[in-house]
Amino acid sequence: MDLNEYELQRVQKANELKQKGVNPYPHYITKELSTKEFLDKFSYVLQSEEKRDESSFGCVNGRIKFLRLMGKAAFLKVEDSEGLLQVYISRDALGIEWFKDIKKYIEVGDIIKVCGFPFVTKTGELTLHAKELSLVTKAITPLPEKFHGLSDKELRYRQRYLDMIMNQDVKKTFKTRSIIVSTIRSFFEGKNFLEVETPMMHPIAGGANAKPFVTYHNALGVERYLRIAPELYLKRLVVGGFEAVFEINRNFRNEGMDLTHNPEFTMIEFYWAYHTYKDLMALTEELFTTLLDKLGLDKVINYGDMKIDFSTPFAKVTYDDSLTKIGGIPGDIINDKEKILNFLKEHDIKVNEKSDLGHLKAELFDNFVEDKLINPTFIIDFPIEISPLSRRSDENPNIAERFELFCAGKEIANGFNELNDPKDQYERFKSQIDAKNAGDDEAHEMDEDYVKALCYAMPPTAGEGIGIDRLVMLLTNQHSIRDVILFPAMKPLENKQKDTKEDK
Repeated sequence: MDLNEYELQRVQKANELKQKGVNPYPHYITKELSTKEFLDKFSYVLQSEEKRDESSFGCVNGRIKFLRLMGKAAFLKVEDSEGLLQVYISRDALGIEWFKDIKKYIEVGDIIKVCGFPFVTKTGELTLHAKELSLVTKAITPLPEKFHGLSDKELRYRQRYLDMIMNQDVKKTFKTRSIIVSTIRSFFEGKNFLEVETPMMHPIAGGANAKPFVTYHNALGVERYLRIAPELYLKRLVVGGFEAVFEINRNFRNEGMDLTHNPEFTMIEFYWAYHTYKDLMALTEELFTTLLDKLGLDKVINYGDMKIDFSTPFAKVTYDDSLTKIGGIPGDIINDKEKILNFLKEHDIKVNEKSDLGHLKAELFDNFVEDKLINPTFIIDFPIEISPLSRRSDENPNIAERFELFCAGKEIANGFNELNDPKDQYERFKSQIDAKNAGDDEAHEMDEDYVKALCYAMPPTAGEGIGIDRLVMLLTNQHSIRDVILFPAMKPLENKQKDTKEDK
């Protein structure tokens, strides 16, 4: 271990404690009360005449976040997962020798157990008057004297444990994330959906347009792809007779990282036989209402400098209408490849000139529409070319019966009526292969087993995926996906340091 002088001093203190018969790393330590439970249990003392109750006794475990020594006494604050509690210790209560050792060996960052009675200080703060104090865990590395919070992003993300020690709001965000995931699970179970688990290593990269991570299975002697999406496996289950299934899953996509993208991320995907994408939109609205109620949020929430209104029903706009009415693109160009190419060139947007009409429309949408969709908006009726797994519209075979939900300028969900015609699906896969051969490394692979599954008949089904990370960002007012993922992907420090030197 490469320790600095302060850490070496703490190691020495730990060794000296051992020599005194005090184990700096004991086990079998019980926890009686959280800091919040102590404050709640003894809150009556705040109203009492004497402002203390020496007949009561409580024990709290926590990390020392503040320590002020005053000769024969000291004040400290201990923190646990519930909050902070002030503690008063004195030489008279703890004994001369142990108090001397506490002053010498106990420091900010250490985890302790304190037991005593409640009293109120002159400043009106409910405090624990310690009759007993024991060391639970000795901290070797001192806590930062000043933690820069949001301004020190590198340290926060690389050392999330330190971020959580120093910032209660970070812990609050991840507690909220847990509530969101739990609520989503309960919501779908309440609708009689069955939770399932599907493979995370796939023989074929499929289920979405994305570049996969590739690994190698030694025992089988074959390459495997980390899951882009569980879609094709979940729909196999619908073929097999599970008519309502969902999976809360980790997906992996070998693409760039930014404020809304991490190479591994969490989604829920769900499939519902004998329902349509219109049913999914209604279900999604109901899910958002349930989440807002569970989190105690109003229909209108703040997200940065935006106000987002989740009143239902959400707006619904067709893909083509969004280009003209929201994106401000002339209506006479949106169905003409050459005119779109010229329009994109005029705006210095590079694009593959071999792209089909649907992909060119997607370029228009991404650049001129998406960031304008602030309130929850369902964009419906997508170009069929960018919807290889969606069912064609009976009325217009050039569009897919598909929607995406956008909030705060970000895609939150994607759903559609599932394609269950095996011949059509096979032809779509073939066209994806052509796209891959033309240079699209995110196009689907051919999955003949999935086509074979469809040959056994999949009932009319609608399916949807919701990005949980982005959903948590939205509901906790966070603006980087790294702030809602406990351990986000980071460039190795040695590479970052090398880049910094080269920049200089």
